[in-house]
Amino acid sequence: MKKILLLGAAGALILSSCVSSKKYGELEAKQKETQDLLDSATVKLNSCLEDKATADAELASLRKQNEMLRANNQELINNMGNLTTLTTKGAENLEKSLESLKEKDLTIRKLQDAVTRRDSINLALVQSLKGVLGNLDDEDINISVEKGVVYVSISDKLLFSSGSTTVSNRAKEVLGKVATVVKNKPDFEFMVEGHTDDVPVKSTAPFKDNWDLSVLRATSVVRILQDEFGVSPARMTAAGRSQYAPVASNDSREGKSKNRRTRIVVLPKIDQFYSMIEEGLKDPDIN
Repeated sequence: MKKILLLGAAGALILSSCVSSKKYGELEAKQKETQDLLDSATVKLNSCLEDKATADAELASLRKQNEMLRANNQELINNMGNLTTLTTKGAENLEKSLESLKEKDLTIRKLQDAVTRRDSINLALVQSLKGVLGNLDDEDINISVEKGVVYVSISDKLLFSSGSTTVSNRAKEVLGKVATVVKNKPDFEFMVEGHTDDVPVKSTAPFKDNWDLSVLRATSVVRILQDEFGVSPARMTAAGRSQYAPVASNDSREGKSKNRRTRIVVLPKIDQFYSMIEEGLKDPDIN
């Protein structure tokens, strides 16, 4: 009986051992399949993680670019505002510059008009003087215009004797003709200048030096114009330049002769010159 039981138990054990091996094989196969699936899922997961990291990096880059674009856009908006302000200021400055140029142009035109009128008056004066004095020798008298001023230069050999301050009778005739012209030009003032050469005066002369001589000759001419020809003394100035405004070298007799002269400087009155400018303002072409 015991043998039968032992044999049965052994058989059951053998049978049980055969079933466990089969199941083990199946389980092992399923385990391998599961491991393969796990490995595949792990690969896919890692790939997804890499893709996600790349996407996150791209997103961050895009966000950064977006922020930069927003900042640039705001800067452009600010610059446009600044540019508008600058353009407005530039337009205002340009308008002011144009106004300033117009004012300067107006001033220049007024001055040019005044100078033109002055030159016309001077030309008329020169023609009048040459008309009454044209028959005199050019060595004795010279009429010129320099920088808007009319000069009548008369040699001392015509006006005075050597070392004298007394006007000669022949010179009075010349001065009378000059007086006729200037009396008809009340808008002018004039200055009589005495000039000498560099030869010192004699110790016996009634004057101290060439300064005295030049001034006394000028006052002699002024008195003749006033007393004998009726020129208003308010329009005249007597001045002496001594030897210090020569027109030629004093190294020769000819040069000394040229330097000994009396010059009448005819000037438009300053207020008259400004009147010319004011009249220019009334010119419709200028306004």
